[in-house]
Amino acid sequence: MINETSNNCDFVSYNTGVTMVREELDRVLLSAPPAVRSQTEHLAASKGKFIRAIALLTCALNDDGMIHLDAVKAAASVELLHLATLVHDDVIDDSNIRRGMPTLHKKFGKQPAVICGDYLFCLALKVASGIMRKQEYTELELPNYMGRVCLGELKQGINNKNFELSVYRYLDIISGKTAALFEAAFYAGAMLCENSKNEAELYSRLGHYVGMIFQLTDDCIDYESSQKDAKKPVLSDFEQGVITLPLIYTLKKNPKIKRLAKADKLTKSEATEAIFEAGGVKYTRTISKRYYDKAQSIINRLGADSDKKSQLVAILDRAYNGLG
Repeated sequence: MINETSNNCDFVSYNTGVTMVREELDRVLLSAPPAVRSQTEHLAASKGKFIRAIALLTCALNDDGMIHLDAVKAAASVELLHLATLVHDDVIDDSNIRRGMPTLHKKFGKQPAVICGDYLFCLALKVASGIMRKQEYTELELPNYMGRVCLGELKQGINNKNFELSVYRYLDIISGKTAALFEAAFYAGAMLCENSKNEAELYSRLGHYVGMIFQLTDDCIDYESSQKDAKKPVLSDFEQGVITLPLIYTLKKNPKIKRLAKADKLTKSEATEAIFEAGGVKYTRTISKRYYDKAQSIINRLGADSDKKSQLVAILDRAYNGLG
């Protein structure tokens, strides 16, 4: 059971930490400079699942079930970085809906949205710099992780409509585009917990596996869910020419579908039907399960107590089963 109080004013309970992260995000978004405040207020009104922040706080839990306030700052920073990537992704993909609300560029225009995304990157680093223990701040290496995210996005763009994309190259793309920020969250949480610092690399690997699972699950949801359930456009990857694992597997299994795709004659309904017939979603979930088993193995190796391990498993399960 997690304690709700601590004699040390630098530590808070897990539940208090989650609340503080939400409050910190609201504070920085709602107090943005007037030139960008309309956009940040819109973003503040659309609440995400906070899985990255929750992961960081969980990894930061010490043996007393408490979290250092520096982890709250780091978790808020990671969520701001994630929000920045969403804003830029929506502009690139010309998406209409995010988290059940109009996307920023649809409401305010592309130029203000891009600039707002840039502002969020800067804001995230400013929040992270508020960490009291400055040595730990430098060891978090957030800019390096964000560099990997950006390179992953670039690789994805380069491979748009590349119907020869291999499974290996695709997994490399999402290891940066999606998994890197999960790695950052797990690693930062461990580094900000004295009990877990020596195992930080294991936590980082666990974050990598959770991030890979999260993206592969999202790939499946794109073909399985309705827009209402997903709270974002479904089959948007296909429409934008983004090649994901279910389609990669199907193109390998069905040369006719590949020929239609290369000729730009493959419709959404045909793609969806072909993917289920070929077992593309099933194959993707099989790959995801392999990462799940590796992640479970790491959790079992960690020196964390049973409560912390249970929370890590819960995060792993949410990534594997979807966040709905």
